[in-house]
Amino acid sequence: MSQPSYLDILNPEQRQAVLHTGAPLLILAGAGSGKTRVITTKIAWLIKERGVDPRSILAVTFTNKAAREMAGRARLIEERAADAMLRTFHSFGAWFLRCYGSHGGLDSAFVIYDDDDSAALLSTIMEGSSKAEVREMAYRIALAKDFFLSPDDPELGFIGKENLIGPIYSKYEEKLAKIGNVDFGDLIKKPVEILKNEPELAERIRRRFSVILVDEYQDANVAQAALLKELYGPGSYICVVGDDDQSIYSFRGAEVKNILEFTGYFDGAEIVRLERNYRSTAPILKVAASVMDKNRGRLGKELRAERKGGKKPVLAFLPDQDTEAEFCVELIKKGGPVSDWAILYRTNAQSLSFETEFIKRRIPYRVVGSLKFYEREEIKDTMALLAFLVNPRDEVAFRRVVNKPSRGIGLATVDRIAEEAQGGNLIHASQKLESKLSAKARSGVKVFLKAIEKGRDALNSSNASDVKEPAGGLRAGVGLSACVVSLAVESGIAEYHLSHDEISGNQRLYNLQELANHASIYQASEEGLLEFLENIELDRSIDGSNEEAEAGEAVTLITLHNTKGLEFRRVIITGVEQGIFPRDDKEGKDLEEERRLFYVGATRAMDELYLTSCARRRMYGRTVPMKHSLFLDEIDLDGLRVIGQAPSGFGRGQSYAPKPSGSSNGRLSSDGRLSSDGRWAMGDRVYHDDHGYGAVAQIKEDEEGPVIKVIFETGFEKRFLSLHQSHNFTKIQNEY
Repeated sequence: MSQPSYLDILNPEQRQAVLHTGAPLLILAGAGSGKTRVITTKIAWLIKERGVDPRSILAVTFTNKAAREMAGRARLIEERAADAMLRTFHSFGAWFLRCYGSHGGLDSAFVIYDDDDSAALLSTIMEGSSKAEVREMAYRIALAKDFFLSPDDPELGFIGKENLIGPIYSKYEEKLAKIGNVDFGDLIKKPVEILKNEPELAERIRRRFSVILVDEYQDANVAQAALLKELYGPGSYICVVGDDDQSIYSFRGAEVKNILEFTGYFDGAEIVRLERNYRSTAPILKVAASVMDKNRGRLGKELRAERKGGKKPVLAFLPDQDTEAEFCVELIKKGGPVSDWAILYRTNAQSLSFETEFIKRRIPYRVVGSLKFYEREEIKDTMALLAFLVNPRDEVAFRRVVNKPSRGIGLATVDRIAEEAQGGNLIHASQKLESKLSAKARSGVKVFLKAIEKGRDALNSSNASDVKEPAGGLRAGVGLSACVVSLAVESGIAEYHLSHDEISGNQRLYNLQELANHASIYQASEEGLLEFLENIELDRSIDGSNEEAEAGEAVTLITLHNTKGLEFRRVIITGVEQGIFPRDDKEGKDLEEERRLFYVGATRAMDELYLTSCARRRMYGRTVPMKHSLFLDEIDLDGLRVIGQAPSGFGRGQSYAPKPSGSSNGRLSSDGRLSSDGRWAMGDRVYHDDHGYGAVAQIKEDEEGPVIKVIFETGFEKRFLSLHQSHNFTKIQNEY
């Protein structure tokens, strides 16, 4: 029997995965192996060839962008795929709670709290605590929900001190329930609880979604895996796609064991491996695999490059981070369009030297992961007004904007109103207390409530001309934009930000205008406002959204974590040094995740891969000697071209010929790293009575013998003749 023509572009393994039915399926998809093509084709194939009702298909992933791409590509094959539910995990959770939240005592008009909102609510519980302590507690509670832990769960000790977290977590949940809102963790945790407690509803949902597809399954946390188990029933088909070698988000609660133990979770599960890589050349994959092969916690696969040829990746040993930046600039200037290049680093702080050098050399660049639109102050203020409009019980939103700009409403007055409300309607509580407030506070409260009233009028009106304009020309348009502009103007937020800073005020107004522009596509109604708030919260919660990396001719500066899902012609992984990548505190499972992070970074490269490692680096306010990353010792040197002065101990027992870099008035030693008298090697650690600890940074040959340059942790540099070594120097044995 002939197969549909749209399957012709699939390789045998991809086709096997698409045509699979029956038992649960894990598609183990290596980097660049075409997993998105497989899952979108499978959606279309199930509808087109197997007669599956598209409304019975639930496909979930982790970003709205990925969900939109899946939907679009599936519709190109089968138009009816538009009726399938393709969402992020959290978007599905929000949909479920809007429909069935009443089973858990939740009103459908809830607002989703972000991290700042959660911290603000916690601050009302943790009185006297610092902001840092409140933030830490918010993170711990969010992590507890990701691990599906309740306030009284004894396993809370896994994420912190159980006796400290438990009571605060419990009070936080009580207060959140009184307000009637949810935080991001609740979007997964609450649906699981409802499905567990309501068997009839659970059975109805399982009948509704008989086909469950999951993309990027390696990024799922414990709560998300629990949700899938509740959605899966005897008559269901489940297929997950992921790569255990690309599980790099444990700090967000992602659990690699979800994919490693999939066949244990789902009886009779089968595995299809996608091992043909269409992105990178064979030499690049060899370097990536040589590091990954050292991990024990993996299912195992062998990526094979479909592209022929390719250059060996380059490992450059460099003196310091300034030279590292200069090295990157020279590579970029010689090698094709700037947009082909990406500079990857372990932490955001490493971008500074590159930005400084790029500015000096007039090379256009973009930093991916800078402050995002919805994190800007003026936007968060307006979003708080919108959240309070739709839910007058929202104490966090009320506290943020009731006295912004200042209208004489002190903290004591705000506390008094909140106490009067007792988790109920804060507008009613404010009106009830009006006669008991000071004249100034009473006037301020009236102004605030009037702004909310005007916003509600605009919400129910299509007449944008009723909204006045502030200085600067903030304009209302169609749909929900009139409500946004009304609240920003009537509350004084727009004028406040316009006049607050003469330099940035106009830009802040432009940001507010852009928010209004975005709101115009939503219906001017309470339902439209809820949809608007929900979609924004779901969008902005995705850390590392990379859409800004797709426009313009510029070098991309990006953390390794943010590269997931991207690809570049030429990639430079910088700072491959012990203590930076990997960090010194990484061992066991954490070290294995660092290896996966290296693998992800290396497999972003299509044509060329470069690794840089510095002998010294400015850290903690001083220049310190660095040791090359242990990852570099795990790579087969036959697969690398090594340049620069390799440190002592690197490549022992392996054959390579490093090229000395830099210039000097003297001549470098024969191999660039060992003194002719055999006493000193590059990177040797020393101690000096006057200057403390340091490392050998340069070896030159003079007429009188080897000249050794030492750079101390203080930044002080000293040269001495090896043959006339000062008694003040002590070589530290076996440390480097």
